[in-house]
Amino acid sequence: MTRVRSSAPALAVVGATGAVGGVLLQILSQRADVWGDIRLIASARSAGRMLAVRAEETEVFALTEDAFDGLGPGDVAVFLTPAAVSARWAPLVTARGAVVVDQSAAFREDPEVPLVVPEVNGHAARIRPRGIVAGPECVTAAMIAALGALHAEYSLADLVVSSYQAASAAGRAGTEALRRQLALVAGTALGEQTGDVRRAVGEDTGPFAAPLALNVVPWSGELRADGWSSHELAVRAQTRRILELEQLPVAVTCVQVPVLTGHSLAVRARFENEVEVRRAREILEAAPGVVLVDDPAAGEFPTPADAAGTDPAWVGRVRASLDDRHALEFFVCADNLRKGAALNATQIAELIAGEFA
Repeated sequence: MTRVRSSAPALAVVGATGAVGGVLLQILSQRADVWGDIRLIASARSAGRMLAVRAEETEVFALTEDAFDGLGPGDVAVFLTPAAVSARWAPLVTARGAVVVDQSAAFREDPEVPLVVPEVNGHAARIRPRGIVAGPECVTAAMIAALGALHAEYSLADLVVSSYQAASAAGRAGTEALRRQLALVAGTALGEQTGDVRRAVGEDTGPFAAPLALNVVPWSGELRADGWSSHELAVRAQTRRILELEQLPVAVTCVQVPVLTGHSLAVRARFENEVEVRRAREILEAAPGVVLVDDPAAGEFPTPADAAGTDPAWVGRVRASLDDRHALEFFVCADNLRKGAALNATQIAELIAGEFA
């Protein structure tokens, strides 16, 4: 395909028609315009669709080698695709000299691929031996800006996290499954007897291990050794990498909850230095990408319904541990599609574009 080369860097969005892709296109229309050519790429079944990008109708191209024609040094391709797709196509893009920002799990454990959250370690995006920068999964992204700011002051020593994950983390299949299940149980007396919700929902629980409507499911990911899930181990590994704390003790429990958009996390962070709550609040108030909402007496604290559709990580319920003056407890909510994926990828891409400005 013929491209007209702009002086501004080109941006390719691979996976543009997915749930995260749709959010990223909205974000592009809300942020400073640093891009020249913006091209949209998706699977062959989406080819030919027209999507709005900065109020202009833009055609979606099928994921083929031709889709990347004209990309080169100074350009960026954001991959919002499954890991297998990223692993196959990202090296083809970097071979042309462009930089890949990948939001899948394909490269998160690769020591030659920086794992970046711009508010915490944006500098790491400059050193990319493979021409690829990875973003973390959405649970880690939700808490890491707040955690990183506190770590800079107090030196994190131990971390315990319970996540309450929205259905949309599983893509459109997750949101469709939850909406279908809610429709089946709405207006009923279900949920009062063992098995009644399961019978109403049936065998098709979508991407979840059990019915999600009127329920919580303490499982996310695939089974790993000793009963841990792949998602729990991923949060542990990614937190260690981003904060550069390779030996940090981390315990994570991932729970799916009947929320469409917005992850929540209950965090207990223990630090090397004694924590003073007033100072911790000041740190959180000043932290990039974080908004402190913490007045329980007035009923003010973060909820996923309030975080949905917003950029920050919302932090509240900040309190000192009752049994340890080095520990702090707090609650975080963030839009998992936006803060947890699309916004992080956009911010990384903009950092890279800035190198060539």
